[in-house]
Amino acid sequence: MATLDQIDLNALRIFNAVVEAKSFTAAAERLGVAKAKVSLQISRLEQQLGTALFTRTTRQVNLTDAGRTLHEQCQPLLIGLHEALTQVGSEQGELTGLLRISASVAHASLSVAPALAQFSLRHPQLRIDLRTADRVSDQVADGIDLSFRVGWLKDSSQRAIQLGEFAQYIVAAPSYLQQYGTPRHASDLSEHAWVALSLLPTPLTWKLSDATGNTQTVQMKSRLQVDSPNALLALLEYGAGISVMDEMSSQAALQSGKLVRVLSDWTLPKGGIYAVFPPGRHVPAKVRAFVEFYREFIRLP
Repeated sequence: MATLDQIDLNALRIFNAVVEAKSFTAAAERLGVAKAKVSLQISRLEQQLGTALFTRTTRQVNLTDAGRTLHEQCQPLLIGLHEALTQVGSEQGELTGLLRISASVAHASLSVAPALAQFSLRHPQLRIDLRTADRVSDQVADGIDLSFRVGWLKDSSQRAIQLGEFAQYIVAAPSYLQQYGTPRHASDLSEHAWVALSLLPTPLTWKLSDATGNTQTVQMKSRLQVDSPNALLALLEYGAGISVMDEMSSQAALQSGKLVRVLSDWTLPKGGIYAVFPPGRHVPAKVRAFVEFYREFIRLP
């Protein structure tokens, strides 16, 4: 039986990464090392322990009973060790290691990337990997420490905290309104060319409220749909139709006159800005530090 002084702690770290990523290739990418190194470390660990930790097929990697037992016992210890090392650095005002964050393309460009630029200057020993996509990523498989979601969380079981909220506007280009007319009432929207954002759960159904508190649900008609807020913005600016955009994404176009608000006396439900954490109880110090920094960053006037 292998003793503690015979086991390389880095091998246990690699073992844990393979378990979480469910792939040698994904684990290597997550750790920033070659796949061959991951395979070699796992093979050595299995030889030292005298048992197989994974069953390997061409499509997936699964834990054996021994591997599952090792992971259940070692993961809390690795987390505690990592947190202890990180805490020592953070007490000195230093954050180290890798912080991997995911956000939508538009949200990353508008606020996450600018915030990270300032945050990185405060913590020069911290490496940062910002991943952008308009589709929700698999935090565990991709090794994501922190994700930002904008809008409404579909899964209430997610470990998330709300950092802020934003208004939504109905907008269109002046050229479109000049050609097709300006809606005067919420019900008029159903007669206009709606550009749908397919990322939303109900992109064609909208509930609006007027100043007196009366609400109206409108079912839109759409020939155009898109899965990217940036592409939606471009379509609207070129007069493709009317749609809803969040205040952050539409601010520059509204200020320049490329878009104008429609039915400004009607309001739409506000959306939220959320920090979402991977499953588990542990939130590393580097993640907590950036969440608090970002919370204050988006509050700035």
